Amino acid sequence: MPSHSFTLNGKPVTVEAPADMPLLWVLRDLLHVTGPKYGCGVGVCRACTSHLDGEEIQPCVVKVEDCQDRKVTTIEGLADGDTLHPVQQAWMDCDVSQCGFCQPGQIMAAAALLKRTSHPTDADIDRIENVCRCGTYARIREAINKAASEITP
Repeated sequence: MPSHSFTLNGKPVTVEAPADMPLLWVLRDLLHVTGPKYGCGVGVCRACTSHLDGEEIQPCVVKVEDCQDRKVTTIEGLADGDTLHPVQQAWMDCDVSQCGFCQPGQIMAAAALLKRTSHPTDADIDRIENVCRCGTYARIREAINKAASEITP
C-alpha cells in the first residue's frame, strides 16, 4: 500500500492508504481527527470543510495522494495554541452552535472567506454554501462580521 506524507495541523504525518482514498477517511479513520464530519460524501453539504495549503477544500472528494507534501488544516489546527482563531471566538460569542454537527465546516469556510476577503459583505457571507439543518444562518453571518472586525488585514 502506498505511503503518503503531509503536514496535518502543523505536524508531519505519514499514512499508508490507497492513493484514491478520500482524505476525509484518512483523517477520521486512520489519523483519528474527527472535526471534519461526514455528511454527503460528494462535497455538497461541506460538513467536512478543511484547508489545503490555506485554501478551502472538502476532504470527502479530495484524494489523499493529492495532499502529498502539502499542508492540511482541520478545525483542530485552526487555533493558535490556547488562543482561539477569531472565527472560533466569534462563534462562541454569538452563540452560533445548536447541534454543532456542521459547525467545524462552517468555521473553516468562514476562516477561508476572511483570508480571501478581510471585510466581506453580507452577500459574500451568504455565498458560503455549507448546509446547516438547524438554520443558524443569521448568527453565522453575525459571527463572521464580528470576526472580520477583529482581524487586521
